[in-house]
Amino acid sequence: MNINVSTGNMKFFEAISSQTRIRMIELLNIKPLNVKELANILELSSPIVTRHVQQLEEAGILRCESSPGVRGMQKICHINIEQAILCFKTKNETDSAYIHSIPVGQYHAYSVNPTCGLSSREKLIGMLDDPRYFADPEHTNAAIIWFGSGWVEYRVPNYLLNNQELLYITVMLEICSEFPGYNDEWPSDISFHINNIKIGSWTSPGDFGKIKGVFTPDWWNHGTQHGLLKTLLVNAKGSYMDGVKISDVKIDDLDIAYNKDIFFKLSNTKDSHNVGGISVFGKGFGNYNQDINVTIGYKSR
Repeated sequence: MNINVSTGNMKFFEAISSQTRIRMIELLNIKPLNVKELANILELSSPIVTRHVQQLEEAGILRCESSPGVRGMQKICHINIEQAILCFKTKNETDSAYIHSIPVGQYHAYSVNPTCGLSSREKLIGMLDDPRYFADPEHTNAAIIWFGSGWVEYRVPNYLLNNQELLYITVMLEICSEFPGYNDEWPSDISFHINNIKIGSWTSPGDFGKIKGVFTPDWWNHGTQHGLLKTLLVNAKGSYMDGVKISDVKIDDLDIAYNKDIFFKLSNTKDSHNVGGISVFGKGFGNYNQDINVTIGYKSR
C-alpha cells in the first residue's frame, strides 16, 4: 500500500498518531481480537476502544467482522494491510501512465505441476491436480489459480507511442505459497520476470487458510483463503518489492519497445531453494478485490 505524504491522506496519519492505536496494531499483529478483549488488555472502556477501532477502520488499517459470541454478536478486528510505503515525493504532474487490470486466468502460457487447479468465483474449473485443465477455454474466467511448481506468463498491452519515454512499471497482485489444503508456514521462492528477464525473487512465508478471505466465496472449502498484496516496481534505479530493492535490473534493461507486447511471468521452479508453489488471487477471491494491476508510467518527449 503506497501512501502519498499529503493532506489528502490525513485520516491515515491521524490514525497512527496515537500510542493507544499503535499498541492495538501490535496486539492485532499477534492475533485477531474482539473489542472487549482489546479493552481488557489496554485497560480502557469498550466505547473508547470502539472509537479507536473506527478510526483505524476509516484509515484502511483494520477490518472488522461480526461473529456470534456468548452474548450476541461480537466485532472481531483484523489487520487489513501488511505494510504501508510513505511516498514523500510524488510523480510529476506531467507524467502519465497506462493502467491495466489483468484477470488472473488470462495467462497466455504456462507450465505447472500438481498440486494445481483453478476456479472462477462460481465453481471449480475442470479437475483438481490435473495440469491439462489450465488449457480449458474457461481458464480466462478463473479468479484464483494455484500450482505446486512451475510458471504462468501474462501478456501485458503496450500502448506506448514513439514520442513517449518509459519511466517505470509497477505490478500489484495478491499471492502466496501453495500447499495441499493450506500451511501458514510453507515458504516459497517466487520469482518475477518481465520479457524473460528475471527482476528478482520474494519468499512467501506460507499458504494462508486459517482466516477466511474477505472476498473469498462462502462455498469455497479448498484450504487457501487469501494471500499477501505485493507491489513490484522497476524504474531507472533498479527493481523493488514493496519499496525494498531486490535487484539492479533497471527499466532500460527490459527491452520494452514500441509496438511490442510486454510479458510478465511468475515462477517457482523445482530448482528453487524453497519449492513451495504459487497461489494467485484475482477479483472475487482473497483479501483484495482486484486482479493483477499493471501500471506503465511514461512522459512525453
